[in-house]
Amino acid sequence: MKKSAIKVGIIGFGTVGAGVARILLEKRDELKRRLGFPVVLAGIADLDVKRDRGIKLPAGILINDAKALLNNPGIDIVVELIGGIHPAKEFILEALKKGKHVVTANKALLATEGSDIFNFMKKKKVELGFEAAVAGSIPIIKIVREALIANNIQAVYGIINGTSNYILTKMTEEKVEFSDALKEAQALGYAEADPTFDVEGIDTAHKLAILASLSFGIPFSFKKIYTEGITRITPLDINFASALGYKIKLLAIAKQSGGEVELRVHPTMLPKEQLISSIDGVFNAIYVEGDAIGSQLYYGRGAGERPTASAVVSDIVDTARNIKSGSIGRIQGLGMPEISGIRIRNMENVLSRYYFRFSAIDKPGILSRIAGILGACNISIESVIQKGRKKEKAVPLVMMSHEAKEMDVVRALREIDKLPVVSDRTAFIRIEGRENN
Repeated sequence: MKKSAIKVGIIGFGTVGAGVARILLEKRDELKRRLGFPVVLAGIADLDVKRDRGIKLPAGILINDAKALLNNPGIDIVVELIGGIHPAKEFILEALKKGKHVVTANKALLATEGSDIFNFMKKKKVELGFEAAVAGSIPIIKIVREALIANNIQAVYGIINGTSNYILTKMTEEKVEFSDALKEAQALGYAEADPTFDVEGIDTAHKLAILASLSFGIPFSFKKIYTEGITRITPLDINFASALGYKIKLLAIAKQSGGEVELRVHPTMLPKEQLISSIDGVFNAIYVEGDAIGSQLYYGRGAGERPTASAVVSDIVDTARNIKSGSIGRIQGLGMPEISGIRIRNMENVLSRYYFRFSAIDKPGILSRIAGILGACNISIESVIQKGRKKEKAVPLVMMSHEAKEMDVVRALREIDKLPVVSDRTAFIRIEGRENN
């Protein structure tokens, strides 16, 4: 018997949950017209049932018991929006166990527990939508999983954390310190009270783990992603980068070559003329390189109530269509079967170009001494900047390298930082673009 309407239940009535409810209620007639059948908001579960979210809900919709919502036989699709690992994982598994389809925006859960969830989903022959887990309003999951299915994807990289991008933009445009830019991001609601996941690159790594699994058919590999945040970036490095024709962005990078995939998140210097360098503020941008399409850039808002809610509703609608047409399972959970034999490349074997900023006492022979150590470690210098002279005091000495191996860089800097004429830990930033262009 075909259902006349598809009923939706939401667990979590925070910012995104309220956005999803708002869209489902305000656009109910429009969605019905476009789909040919109604999608009905049948229930919302949240511990706080008294706070005003600015939405007029039908009577009896909002309850404080997620289990009651999961046990409601009339609900077809459960939307998990509470975040975190537990009890979100248990709610999702319980929904799948009861034959309900699930939509989630929970990138941390999928990145760390995704294998368990997708394996269970396959057994129950239900669907799990997760478009909102990566890059907000940019439909990158659908693009990689469906639109680019004819491609062997070679690389996926981009800016996928709006908070860090806002902070770096503020530091670049207004020459302020990291701490001041962070305070403003918190005041505007772009950064949490505890911003660790954003500024330390963890949120970006969660999203990269999902993108890499979709793109390369590898297991979720969050724990194998090299992750470095933006807390050590200074206005001085931003100024030197600008003088050299670069901008600094927190980049998620996944590249496949030689049967290995490199997965890394770190501040990256990008040529100013590269389009992604112009992506500022809270916006996201993702490049995908495929053997058929070449290189494509996708751009849009990466966070916020409405952009994320839009992505959630997109998944709800896709699932509703599949239910009505009897085509559940039309797309495998991750779009392709897992490919065996692909390894995650150790970070020490990754090749990159580098920016170095040494704090060196201004004495004759220091430049040649540092360059000598770099050369002995197989690191070739492309250019050097030394500004100002302060006799017997530390001055910034900046070098740009040609392509070098990470292990050689680590070895060289360990030796250089022990020199009595080097007064502080060397700052270094990896570089993408330009040399091979």
